[in-house]
Amino acid sequence: METLAAARPGSGSKSAPALIDKWIYVGTAILLLAIILFGFVPDSLEKLEAVRSGERPPFPLILHVHAVVTGAWALLLLAQTVLMATGDVSRHRLLGRAAFVLAPAFVLSAIILVPAIRMQGAQAILHAPPEAIAGLKARLGTGLDLLLIQIRSVGGFVLMVAIGLWARTKNSGLHKRMMILSLVPMLGAATTRIPWLASTMPASPMSIIMWPLVAMAPLFFWDLYRQRRIHPAYLILLAYAAATAIPVLALWGTAGWRDAALGVLGLPRVPP
Repeated sequence: METLAAARPGSGSKSAPALIDKWIYVGTAILLLAIILFGFVPDSLEKLEAVRSGERPPFPLILHVHAVVTGAWALLLLAQTVLMATGDVSRHRLLGRAAFVLAPAFVLSAIILVPAIRMQGAQAILHAPPEAIAGLKARLGTGLDLLLIQIRSVGGFVLMVAIGLWARTKNSGLHKRMMILSLVPMLGAATTRIPWLASTMPASPMSIIMWPLVAMAPLFFWDLYRQRRIHPAYLILLAYAAATAIPVLALWGTAGWRDAALGVLGLPRVPP
């Protein structure tokens, strides 16, 4: 994944703008990785303690696989940006081959994970004591709503990675941006787990939609300043974000969507 800055007059100098051009992708990769860690590590530790104490069932194996693959993808992008910032193009290209393994692994693990987690929720309702059913139903309902976000996220990841890999030998500027932007679809799941970030959940997914875009603002505005135009990579991201936000917002919390989701996932119908 090539992350060299697009050629500009004076880009080889040691001026502050040139240095930022060189290292801003490393900084962005670190920022996005930090968001993922801040979101998932405390939440995961809390849930693992709940499993240990018997307050919730053990996590399915696929959840751990998905977590490892997601982390590996974020670390791969960080390593790739560092390699290009330090001029190690040959290792960058060699390591980039891992993307052809990790990207499909991420998508496959996400597809397997969703019904596995929702099945746990449906089964818990069917076997829970009466006093716990109302809370479990609310949690399952939110989980079925989150399926909309998960579909949107996987689709966005596939789109960004596909364009990024296609452009790797044709357009280095598009390539480097699309590969970094491939992390954006993952961020919503992390930002919603950070307690000090403003959240609209569970009433609305707007915060899940907006916070990942906010995270990309530094890179976006720096590109806008340096290039005096909006790079096509951001137009692709924004077009996908807007087009997919409309059905997500329209279907969120509706009985029709939740019933359809149960059917699609092959989950048992829960009693009203």
